[in-house]
Amino acid sequence: MTEQQFDLTQVSKTIEKAGGGIPPLDKWNPDFCGDIDMRIARDGRWYYMGTPIGRLAMVKLFSTVLWFEDDKYFLKTPVEKVGIQVDDAPFLFTEVSQRMGEQGVELCFTSTTDDEVILGKDHRLWVDLCPETGEPSPYIDVRFGMKGLIHRNVFYQLVEMAETVESDRESRLMIESQGVQFMLGKLDG
Repeated sequence: MTEQQFDLTQVSKTIEKAGGGIPPLDKWNPDFCGDIDMRIARDGRWYYMGTPIGRLAMVKLFSTVLWFEDDKYFLKTPVEKVGIQVDDAPFLFTEVSQRMGEQGVELCFTSTTDDEVILGKDHRLWVDLCPETGEPSPYIDVRFGMKGLIHRNVFYQLVEMAETVESDRESRLMIESQGVQFMLGKLDG
């Protein structure tokens, strides 16, 4: 597919016709139409042909049809599937709030595309460490096998909420949501 064949406006109209919320992407089986020059940067910004997509409503709309398959990312509609590039994770979580739920305290994360994910058994959190710098990159499961990066400021909030748990001669920073514990990191010492 060439960029001349891909029309952002037309695709957004097709997505809007599918209705609000997250469409049933797992039930759609369109033909693969090729890759397009669309990229989601690590900082959550979306680009088309090297230019930032300035319309947040369009970015939010496209985020509802993100699909992950065979370690590749796609925009998927009922009639076509096009490949896009994702630098790290397709979602960036910039807010976290605490609330009480049926299973106790819940941590609710909100992304730049207004996706809300409640940390728990269906949406797990893990932290990867950069081998060169040791810098943490915290992630959370979102949907359809995709993950979201937790913004540094939100990670600091989680560290403030965390409790130190001693086990097997080491100290760990742990948070809990929906009765499930998640490790943010080990403490030196």
